[in-house]
Amino acid sequence: MKLIFAGIITLLIGHSAHSQNFKAELRKLNGQIEAAYKSKKLTANEYAKMKKERSMIELTIDKAMADDILTPDEKNKIHSKIVRSRKRLAKYKTNREIY
Repeated sequence: MKLIFAGIITLLIGHSAHSQNFKAELRKLNGQIEAAYKSKKLTANEYAKMKKERSMIELTIDKAMADDILTPDEKNKIHSKIVRSRKRLAKYKTNREIY
């Protein structure tokens, strides 16, 4: 009996460790955006675009969490938006355009 109980606890802890924390990923992305803007790697226009995109991702997360259940489709959409935003930030940081 104790072995079964321990197995269930292990599964629950393992499941929560592997679940995605989109709010934390979004905070990390926001920190990267702020750091890039402060170090002059982003222009004001690019910064505004990134902030707008971040707010749209946050709105998507809030809509998905409205019913307290994240479906796999919702998770995939949120994850793809965050990945797309990371790639865009990397592109903006390395371009040599002067405005």
